[in-house]
Amino acid sequence: GSAVPEILVVDDSKVMRDMISACLRPDASFSVTQASSGLEAIERLTMKSFDLVILDLNMPDIGGLEVVEFVRGQDKLRTLPILIVTTRADDDSRERILHAGASQYLTKPFTPEAILAEARALLTTTSSPASPS
Repeated sequence: GSAVPEILVVDDSKVMRDMISACLRPDASFSVTQASSGLEAIERLTMKSFDLVILDLNMPDIGGLEVVEFVRGQDKLRTLPILIVTTRADDDSRERILHAGASQYLTKPFTPEAILAEARALLTTTSSPASPS
């Protein structure tokens, strides 16, 4: 199989999806798929395997946290890295995000460098054997 990491970008805003995709593109070693809702994200995740999900919290149908909970409830998706992007930066939100099982999160607005660095870091973590931190 190809060694190109598959990234699923989920946001109800097309502008945001395109922006995130564009941030990842310079690297060119990623294959990016977009989903415009939590429901679509879940459908895509059940149909094919991804190496990373970049997920917006606030979406009209199924929110980011529900998607995280769904993913963590599936045996084959349990270790899938999830990067949450959110406008909410308070401790309470952070607590909920990480408690739900997200791997990492970024607050909007973020720089292209930041999201690329986070994506790389999360993709590296999974491809190597887990070491106790």
